[in-house]
Amino acid sequence: MKNWSFAQKELKKTTNLDADIGELPLEILKSNTTTPMIKVDSDGSFEHNNIDEEKAQDTVYVMNLIKKFERENQPIVIRYKDKVLSTLYYGNSPLLNKLKYYPLALLLIIFLFGAVAYFFYRSSKIATQNKLWTGMAKETAHQIGTPLSSLVGWTEILKSENVNPDYIVEIEKDIDRLQTITERFSKIGSAPTLKTIDIVEATQSSYDYLKARSSKLINFESNIPKRIINVNLNAQLYSWTIENLVKNAIDAMKGKGHLKLELSQNDKQILINITDTGKGISKPQFNKIFEPGYTTKKRGWGLGLSLARRIIEDYHNGKIKVLSSEIGKGTTIQIMLKTV
Repeated sequence: MKNWSFAQKELKKTTNLDADIGELPLEILKSNTTTPMIKVDSDGSFEHNNIDEEKAQDTVYVMNLIKKFERENQPIVIRYKDKVLSTLYYGNSPLLNKLKYYPLALLLIIFLFGAVAYFFYRSSKIATQNKLWTGMAKETAHQIGTPLSSLVGWTEILKSENVNPDYIVEIEKDIDRLQTITERFSKIGSAPTLKTIDIVEATQSSYDYLKARSSKLINFESNIPKRIINVNLNAQLYSWTIENLVKNAIDAMKGKGHLKLELSQNDKQILINITDTGKGISKPQFNKIFEPGYTTKKRGWGLGLSLARRIIEDYHNGKIKVLSSEIGKGTTIQIMLKTV
């Protein structure tokens, strides 16, 4: 553009002297076919180059364009013998505009490539971990099955002996529980079968089982309707979820406190709230506690709540979340399921 302004000066100079301009300035002036420019003469008149002819007829448009060019590039003042002949305002050529954004486009492509590579790596790692956990769960179910069969046999022998029937009833309850746990572990990694089940009865029985086998220092409270509410459930997995949430609440209270379970129906949804008076969690942890391996306890694998989320959200198309929590006062976790 400086060369172009020099050529303009030569043109003005030779025009004033009525002399031959020569070929070089003319070639320079004709060579610039991409850079938009407006040359404003000292008398206020202006000429334009590489600007749409129709738009250039609009004075307001030209003035706005001059201001825009002035922001983009420093105007070039064309002088001859300390006399200002004209001022050249110019913008960026289309090629220069493209080159300005090329590094951004390149960075975006690199970022997308990195994101895809990271996603592929993370998915592969998660898939490997899932296979490992599935294999461990099925092996655990297999290992439990062998002594469980022996326990069933010993229970039958005890029935023929002079043993208090109440003891045998309790033993059978625990054997049934072990069988349920075995079924749960054996179903990990495969899509469960959902059946229309009364969620009121399923929730109450799971809650009562834990209540009978928990510390007497915990005050268990339940607010569950007496009517039948049918939901598509897998009874074993749903019971597992309730147990995980209740046990997690008991751990948060360190075996002493108040635990409340509420079941209510809202339009086409069932809401199950489990509230404890434990240590509570901060808001940034509301989602983290459901991540595999995350735990605030010194002992444990951090799988209970992540398993509960998978059972409720992936298998039952429901929702589980931390409804509320306050440090030092307790936490409420809510399950949402659709009714039939």
